[in-house]
Amino acid sequence: MQKTSATLLIIDDDDVVRASLAAYLEDSSFSVLQANNGLQGLQVFEQQQPDLVICDLRMPQVGGLDLIRQVTELSPDIPVIVLSGAGVMNDAVEALRLGAADYLIKPLEDLAVLEHSVRRALDRSRLLLENRRYREKLETANRELEASLHLLQEDQTAGRQVQMNMLPQNPWSTDGFSFEHQIIPSLYLSGDFVDYFRVDEHRVAFYLADVSGHGASSAFVTVLLKFMTTRLMFESRRGGSMPEFKPSDVLGHINRGLINTRLGKHVTMVGGVIDEHTGLLTYSIGGHLPLPVLYTPERTRYLEGRGLPVGLFNEATYTDHVMALPEQFSLTLFSDGILDLLPGETLKEKEAALPEIVSAAGGSLDGLRQTFGLATLGEMPDDIALMVLSRNLA
Repeated sequence: MQKTSATLLIIDDDDVVRASLAAYLEDSSFSVLQANNGLQGLQVFEQQQPDLVICDLRMPQVGGLDLIRQVTELSPDIPVIVLSGAGVMNDAVEALRLGAADYLIKPLEDLAVLEHSVRRALDRSRLLLENRRYREKLETANRELEASLHLLQEDQTAGRQVQMNMLPQNPWSTDGFSFEHQIIPSLYLSGDFVDYFRVDEHRVAFYLADVSGHGASSAFVTVLLKFMTTRLMFESRRGGSMPEFKPSDVLGHINRGLINTRLGKHVTMVGGVIDEHTGLLTYSIGGHLPLPVLYTPERTRYLEGRGLPVGLFNEATYTDHVMALPEQFSLTLFSDGILDLLPGETLKEKEAALPEIVSAAGGSLDGLRQTFGLATLGEMPDDIALMVLSRNLA
């Protein structure tokens, strides 16, 4: 026998019928309340709050249809089963229209029909209640989510403003050298970062960094990079632990710093220092692709260099490369997000195409913007950063 804790209220002015129904349903493990007229039934209903009501239509004081109306107004989720011997179709239609769960005709030859109707109505009522609770929980969760998203948007906006404030002046010129950059984040915040700044009276430094991953966690590392490089710059000016400000030493310092923070993030980087007195560029590569592209009117090529990513290996060391800068040139640094915009199926094909594209763009950032359609890019799978260092380009 199926167990139940449901409480039923039977309202019928026929004592014999009411008693027989109650006895049968009690044997079926229901708790049963009884009332012999509609008015008493409403009083019992308000006091006991049963799970289901069984009522006759033809009753003194308060008829079945009025009772359905009042029960539905008091507790819309409580099912009502009409059990009547009238057999009038209009009454059945009106009872169902008012919300009755079922309409059965007396006399019932098999009370199992009533039990089946009761269990079906209770199951439906339980499902409706569960669905409403689920909707309420969902609506609450949606409100909480909207509030969280609003806070997240505020945080992202603040983070974006921090990143924008950290970026260098764009464009910037010093002693004949010009710097420009553009960063296109795949999300609201970028894991790509560029910087260029004066180290001392005759040296200018720059770097492009591509932090692993995307979003806020990667953007936080860009703040850390800015902090570390700025601190090293001031130490260099004071003649501290790194007065030479060699790019390989800077990458090594950042490598140790990222490992010690245990953020689970690493960076690929290209960093360089220009000595304005000698015209020499000293640069170092930290696992970065594509390599910087050097453009001159006569030739366009990649710079040489290799190295491990920054922030992954304790034993990583970095090499300085030195070259004399041409009188007329541009040096373009890209994050690897640019590879998604290059023609070709393989990395080798894409890398082969990049110097040709830079050459066709005249080595300028404006030319690259037009070539790649950077102003009209849609959603991108990765951040894209470009930085162009140039001298004496028309």
